[in-house]
Amino acid sequence: MKTYKFILVLFIAATVFVACDDALDLEPRGNTTSGEIQSFEDFEGRWAKLYAGLIVGGQEREDNNADIQGINGGFSTYMRLYWKLQELTTDEAIIAWNDGTIKDLHWQNWTADSEFIGAMYARLSYQIALCNDFLRNASESGIAGAGLSSSEADMVRSYAADARFLRALSYYHGIDLFGSMPFATEETAADGSALLPLITREDLFTFIESELLDVIDDLQSGQGTEYGRVNEATAQMLLAKLYLNAEVYTGTPRYTDALTYVQQVIGNGYTIDTSIPYSYGFLADNNSNGAQSEFIWTLNFDGNSTQTVGVATFLNHAPVGGKMVPANYGLDFGWAGLRTTPEFVELFEGEENSADQRENFFTDGQSKSISDVGDFTEGFAIVKFQNIKSDGSPGANELFVDTDFPMFRLADAYLMYAEAVLRGGGGSMTQAVDYINTLQERAYGNSSNNISTADLTLDFVLEERARELYWEAHRRQDLIRFNQFSTNGIWEWKGNVQSGVTTPAFRNLFPVPTTELNLNSNLIQNPGY
Repeated sequence: MKTYKFILVLFIAATVFVACDDALDLEPRGNTTSGEIQSFEDFEGRWAKLYAGLIVGGQEREDNNADIQGINGGFSTYMRLYWKLQELTTDEAIIAWNDGTIKDLHWQNWTADSEFIGAMYARLSYQIALCNDFLRNASESGIAGAGLSSSEADMVRSYAADARFLRALSYYHGIDLFGSMPFATEETAADGSALLPLITREDLFTFIESELLDVIDDLQSGQGTEYGRVNEATAQMLLAKLYLNAEVYTGTPRYTDALTYVQQVIGNGYTIDTSIPYSYGFLADNNSNGAQSEFIWTLNFDGNSTQTVGVATFLNHAPVGGKMVPANYGLDFGWAGLRTTPEFVELFEGEENSADQRENFFTDGQSKSISDVGDFTEGFAIVKFQNIKSDGSPGANELFVDTDFPMFRLADAYLMYAEAVLRGGGGSMTQAVDYINTLQERAYGNSSNNISTADLTLDFVLEERARELYWEAHRRQDLIRFNQFSTNGIWEWKGNVQSGVTTPAFRNLFPVPTTELNLNSNLIQNPGY
């Protein structure tokens, strides 16, 4: 399988083709073009930017020349922002920093003026605009005008399929975080002269579904041949996730459809080798140490080429502090920010002494309970993402990491299958138990903790998703789907009370940023804000 880390190298080398005339000022704009496309290399550079847009925060190394103004380039990287909204708002993560309104996320008392919510909204709009621009240029007339060879033209058409998937992904993130969104496609005027219309959550669901169904056959078949590039299985997984959450998004359950597409994902040949430790999936060589056999799609990081403080660098550095020795994790220093809550610790039998190998708490000098959110030593630290290879050697760079971030992996598909079965989507309880026991056997190193059909309940699935997928940007969505995010579910410092309190149901959606409402009169604020 070809390693696709060169995609970021390509982007850096091709910034002449992809640099925008102006960085976004925390607002959606239609004009993200960067000059006429005149060659295959121009197409390739802009296509690379679509992937890089999920990883880096600017047009230059170290997130400089930021895509979005009004917030630090590193803070504003797409998946780092998305991770914060999906994880810091839950029992899985809490942060010590005082950066702006960041603590409001865990406290669930954010407002429409939160710079992190505003930056996420702008990043979604920016990414969608980049995809639309690429698709305008990759039309048949655009391809013909660039004077491409037949093979180059076919490659650009395949890049256009990627662009459609990546646009659907951003709209999927938008429907999950904000509900409705300003809506644009490649048919929207590129000059930004008209205010974008608002698309309802239900209509946005229909658009995402139709786009994925239409483009799926144009993506690389099955697992594809390029590690880190989207493929048919990636689209199947996103469809399965869309359907699994359909009752939240539209009020209509689609669990049978979720099961159909998750079965297709599983049928593509991804594997979990239970002899390979769980930890290998989050090391600096997770693209080659055997763990990659379960990765359906990853965001690829290279310490020498990418050089960003985006999500993977953040998840390596931010959890290291106190008595932790950064060099043990392949780092120059720790950022002393991220820990977890006692409620998450208690999901593991035996807590910090659990036989479950997924339990990676650092407890030396750390208290389990948190009385002062700003004190890193309060709350157990977590060692999950590490800039260390499976042979113990460090990554290539002690600041910028080599650890790839798994967007979708087979363990998630197994858990989705089990949930869809339990929710009446069809399938087999016996098969669901077999899938869960594969995860148990990797976690425990043997079959000692295997479950039976009597053990498989929705409550078990929610807890098992936390144990298996923590810090992979799933938790908020899971808690909402299980009705445990706002009006139910309590953990330390939820509601800005140490013991935790429930919060109003309107917190299940984030607010439309005030700046966006002021710029676009078509937008409507979400209820409660």
